[in-house]
Amino acid sequence: MSEHVITQVANGTGFITLDRPKALNSLSLDMVRSLTAALLAWRSDSTVAAVVIRSSSEKALCAGGDIRFFHEVGHATPQGGSALLEDFFTEEYALNHLIHYYAKPYIALMDGVVMGGGMGISQGGPDCGVRIVTDRTKMAMPEVNIGLFPDVGGSHFLSHAPGSLGRYLGLTGLTAGAADALYVGLADHYVPAGAWDALRDLLEAVPGAELRDAVEAFAAPFKGSAGAGVLETQRTVIERHFAHGSVAAIMASLARDQDAFAQAALKAMRSRSPLMMCVTLELLNRGAALDVADCLRMERNLVRRNFEHGEVLEGVRALVIDKDNAPRWSPATLEEVTPEMVAGFFAPPWPEHAHPLRHL
Repeated sequence: MSEHVITQVANGTGFITLDRPKALNSLSLDMVRSLTAALLAWRSDSTVAAVVIRSSSEKALCAGGDIRFFHEVGHATPQGGSALLEDFFTEEYALNHLIHYYAKPYIALMDGVVMGGGMGISQGGPDCGVRIVTDRTKMAMPEVNIGLFPDVGGSHFLSHAPGSLGRYLGLTGLTAGAADALYVGLADHYVPAGAWDALRDLLEAVPGAELRDAVEAFAAPFKGSAGAGVLETQRTVIERHFAHGSVAAIMASLARDQDAFAQAALKAMRSRSPLMMCVTLELLNRGAALDVADCLRMERNLVRRNFEHGEVLEGVRALVIDKDNAPRWSPATLEEVTPEMVAGFFAPPWPEHAHPLRHL
């Protein structure tokens, strides 16, 4: 079990506390395994009626996967692969599936930074997931910034966002706040920071069997008080540009618009991996027609292809290891990305019967 995951059962509720504050609770393989073990044990435990996932720090629930680990083990072989890397993504995506279909209330306190892998452990399914945001919430799927793509089920929950909002979030990798999260459908309730301590007290005082109703009643007075987010106020601009059929068309459309919001989106996209933006758009197009399990299997194929290509290794090098902020993307420009390159990422590395997530 990981030293960074604290689990306990109290009053009929299983509490998971992520405790790796210096790394903003970035997920290691040990942490993924600890989360999985706890959820599997509680799933069949009649004394546990609900689960709460939270952080020991208000700075972040979880900032994503441990990308330094990705870089280290990704260089273990010439083609960016190692057994540990394979295990991480297989087990992380299986955990995402477990959470989405969890049969007991799964309450995620999405306080502070919630990005990438943090979204994967927060997005419980519509039947039992309860996602709570606050003033401090900073939500994003920023993978294109490091040469990856929106994974951990992002191909499902972004592709099912209203209109072109999922495309905007996936292609720019920009951050959304509490009001945005509610508007896009990536959160259920807003609780202001001033009421956060009272919410935490309630979670520990109310029996697990009554917890979901109690949380919803607690949050009800704050409904609508998060205000209008950026995505709602800029929805017309987003639809005007991000409904286009290709990354090139989207960026060309943004370039013709001198609106500050459009220009900020364009600036972000100009720094992202051209190839992975194109892969991301195709991923979201395909994900819209798939269920969660098939989305995760598709993402598992893509993450293998990505590390074989090396784009994420270069992105992490530039932004986290060397910190020169000058990734040498391959290819370097959008014009050099071909349909064949994109299609190659979707070619299954395994036959169907041998896929590491075939049992989902």
